[in-house]
Amino acid sequence: MRKLFTILALLINLRLFSQYNTEFTNYDLMRRGVSVNLDFDAGSNGMNSKIINNLILGGYVDSATKAQSSKFLKAKNNFGLNINYDVSAFIKGNSKFDFLIGVKSQEVLNSTYTRDFFNLMFNGNAAYRGKTADLSNCSVNSYKFQEIKFGAIMHKFDSVAKIGVSVSFLKGEQLFFIQTLDNTNLYTAMDGSMLKLNSNFNMALSDTNNKKLTSFNGIGASADIFFETPYKSKLGKRSVLTVNANNIGFIHWNNNSVKYNGDSSLTFSGYSVKNIFDLKDSTLSRINKDSVVRTLTNAHKGSFNVNIPTNLVIINKIYWGKEKLSTSFGFRYIFNANYEPYYFIEPDYRYKNCIFGLHTGYGGYVRLNVGASFTYVNKFWFFRIGTNSLQGFIIPQYATGQGLFFSFARRFK
Repeated sequence: MRKLFTILALLINLRLFSQYNTEFTNYDLMRRGVSVNLDFDAGSNGMNSKIINNLILGGYVDSATKAQSSKFLKAKNNFGLNINYDVSAFIKGNSKFDFLIGVKSQEVLNSTYTRDFFNLMFNGNAAYRGKTADLSNCSVNSYKFQEIKFGAIMHKFDSVAKIGVSVSFLKGEQLFFIQTLDNTNLYTAMDGSMLKLNSNFNMALSDTNNKKLTSFNGIGASADIFFETPYKSKLGKRSVLTVNANNIGFIHWNNNSVKYNGDSSLTFSGYSVKNIFDLKDSTLSRINKDSVVRTLTNAHKGSFNVNIPTNLVIINKIYWGKEKLSTSFGFRYIFNANYEPYYFIEPDYRYKNCIFGLHTGYGGYVRLNVGASFTYVNKFWFFRIGTNSLQGFIIPQYATGQGLFFSFARRFK
């Protein structure tokens, strides 16, 4: 247990990067044991991976990168980021079921943005002189929360099927939400002398004075449900159907949270400065972000509930011949997350203790994904590493997504 908490303490200080954000899918190979899992995926159908790297890791975005990325833009575009890391353990119950315990931290961000929003963000408003930039129906949802999980998996249900259920107690760390409504836009005068912002939006924030990993800004609960059963089919030697839904739950954000809403028009035509060397008496001295926010919004503190993004994965796996070769056909969808349906195919080949896998998928936050994975398992150890978005690391200027998943476990008898 001391080693387990030492590993956990190290993970809490990392910001590493889910295949499918669930512990149950590894159980078939890992069985009883303690595992460390890191999952990361990010992508956008409206910008390339090189810009996504700059947004996540920081760094300068040059004009060539912005020009190349803008080729992906549509009228409406989506962006998503999921980072999960956890320590979990399957512990012996009896001959038919095992217990699951775990601690996990999750970071989820998703957004929808227009072509004009992207251009204003990265290029400014010079190209919109005499024009109106459309900022309607854009959104950003960002959550950070931690959980303690308790569950069980019945691995001999009806002789061959598996059923897993877990419940989690959630601690809300941070929330940021903003959504623009219809008729939100920015007009720039032809000579640049005047800007007019028509704002119509809703926004919600957790306690802005309490923004640390240990912050307790909300409390909630969630559940995971897992089902797996083999069946006979006309294709292959045998087939296995897996259905997994996780993060079915909510977070109740406390009374220090703030909600904003605004529906107003703001015109800016510059400020008159009589003496540029003495600004203390000019109008500039009264400019600050708080005064702008007060002008544009109505704000009130109070608690509220937010549904967290729920992840659904359905996989049909077909084994061929002597079962060394298999092909998985899958579907993934994330509710409450601006996520498009994601379809994928994963062929696997098993050689002794090693499994080599490939991945091809379309949808989600990206357009096309190509990935690979490697799994090693023996009597005492389980190891898996892979990515569903290999193209994001190889050709980031032409790809629209990237990801990484990693699991390492010490197996028990």
